[in-house]
Amino acid sequence: MRFWGYFRSSSAHRCRIAFNLKGIAPETVFVHLRKEGGQQKLPAYRAVNPQGLVPALDTGAGVLTQSLAIIEWVDETQPGPALLPEGPMSRARVRAFAQIIACDVHPLQNLRVLDQLRTQFGADQTTLDAWCRRWIEDGLTACEALADEDAPYAFGATPTLADICLIPQMFSAQRFGVDLAPFPTLRRIFDHCMAQDAFARAAPAAQPDAE
Repeated sequence: MRFWGYFRSSSAHRCRIAFNLKGIAPETVFVHLRKEGGQQKLPAYRAVNPQGLVPALDTGAGVLTQSLAIIEWVDETQPGPALLPEGPMSRARVRAFAQIIACDVHPLQNLRVLDQLRTQFGADQTTLDAWCRRWIEDGLTACEALADEDAPYAFGATPTLADICLIPQMFSAQRFGVDLAPFPTLRRIFDHCMAQDAFARAAPAAQPDAE
């Protein structure tokens, strides 16, 4: 397998966690989102992912895009611990938690959205940081209410797609200066996850292309 990613991309970060939990190590191609005007926009990468976003995964049978689709494919095809629980209600709850982050919060802090706010509306970095904090806080407030207060992970004794999405978002929250004091359950889950090798090795600063 071949994986295209960027150290700071939350979407790529999710996939790295899933790979580590499953014990697989795809060959990685680094796509710098700033160099050359954004390497994700270059024709060579557009041929891999026409949307021009990271991540992408060549499975050997075809290329997959979108982190949640990649992670579910990995979960369904690779040995190792299940990343979604058994039972339709439990699976739906985990997916809903993950989608708060991946579908509602993360897109609003995505690089292309921030660049558009900067170029079209003249937003400076202070304004952009405030914009990100507003939407991150909104999403984390919902996640705090949904997460299991007593379990080591968001939904029980083992990591799931919910934790895979939460941990990169917590890194982004720290990056944009979000006050995490109102989220004790999420902070506890973050600390527990980051003490586990699969999560620690996936962290942005641990990647070969980290800056």
